[in-house]
Amino acid sequence: MIIKILGSGCANCKKLEENTRKAIEELGIQAEIVKVEDFKEIMKYGVMRTPAFVLDEKVKSYGKVLTIEEIKKILQA
Repeated sequence: MIIKILGSGCANCKKLEENTRKAIEELGIQAEIVKVEDFKEIMKYGVMRTPAFVLDEKVKSYGKVLTIEEIKKILQA
């Protein structure tokens, strides 16, 4: 499982990464978290607002900071 956090490294991007790490830890699953800060790379996903949450190359959320519970629901689906 590969999770990508797309964003410039702003406070919201960092919060989304932090919430993602906590969700993975609480679920006890193995996942690799990759931060993508290159805007050319971000544009390839069709994301117009960051931060964005990408799970196994599928955009699951963008333009908001997901809560730990929201991330856990996405990972369990």
